[in-house]
Amino acid sequence: MNRRAALGLAAALPLSLALTACATDAGGGDDDGRLQVLASFYPLQYVAEQVGGDLVSVDNLTPPAAEPHDLELAPAQVREVGDADLVVYQSGFQPAVDEAVEARSPEHLVDAADVVELEESPGTVEHLDDADEHADEEGEDGHDHGTLDPHFWLDPTRLEPVADAVADELSAADPDNAETYAANAAALTSTLDDLDATYAKALEPCAGETLVTSHAAFGYLAERYGLTQVGISSIDPEAEPSPARLREIGEVVEENDVQTIFTETLTSPKVAETLADDLGVRTAVLDPLEGLSTEAEESGADYVAVMTDNLTALTEGLGCA
Repeated sequence: MNRRAALGLAAALPLSLALTACATDAGGGDDDGRLQVLASFYPLQYVAEQVGGDLVSVDNLTPPAAEPHDLELAPAQVREVGDADLVVYQSGFQPAVDEAVEARSPEHLVDAADVVELEESPGTVEHLDDADEHADEEGEDGHDHGTLDPHFWLDPTRLEPVADAVADELSAADPDNAETYAANAAALTSTLDDLDATYAKALEPCAGETLVTSHAAFGYLAERYGLTQVGISSIDPEAEPSPARLREIGEVVEENDVQTIFTETLTSPKVAETLADDLGVRTAVLDPLEGLSTEAEESGADYVAVMTDNLTALTEGLGCA
């Protein structure tokens, strides 16, 4: 190294050290001082991003377009669970995340299952005894939800207490910015209230209609807006319906003049499409928002945008448009 380069390096070192010290003194977070937040799947990522704003960097443990139920974590991801400034997850939904949380014991943690009141298939009518038996067996296939439906985020009002819990825990990790987190949570609550009001108005003409879905993920939505959900499969999206169940769904479609069977993103629509063809009804897509689809990811859509698309599909498919 020549003398001029050496002098330049010496002059730069104090500034570099000062910047490193500033980042270190920020009380955790990444090199730019932001808190590092880990969310276990997309709706929780959305809440963390909205509440944390520019003060946080949010990573999602579930890759885009992946089925969150089947998530497996690499050793590096398990370490991240322990190193993050905040982890936001839902116990009982992703066994690999439950195990990582237990093993690494993150200092700041929000468990949505502790914040939201989960229910047993709300808004759902089962028409077969063997469907209930299948639901009882569901915990044996690696998708251990117990008897509670985990898909609470499809009722936007149920995300609001999660926003408050995230704001509280971020404030505990970063007290200097507590007012900002509280204000962001209030703004998110207002957004969710507006979305709820839009849903209620649009679906009011369809109160009491039967919502036939490929799997029973939309119970909270159905309960909130006066619909009756009938799932071809139960809560597990990969469960294959029995022939008896398919016959029963056919009877439900005919008896209730159902015109649309709703398939979904992230899982194969083949069974629902075949059944719809046999019954002479159409299909439409609903997104259960367990993760962003490839199309949503590429278009830059977020939770509100996808829920708005779902509402369009519902109003058209149920005949309330």
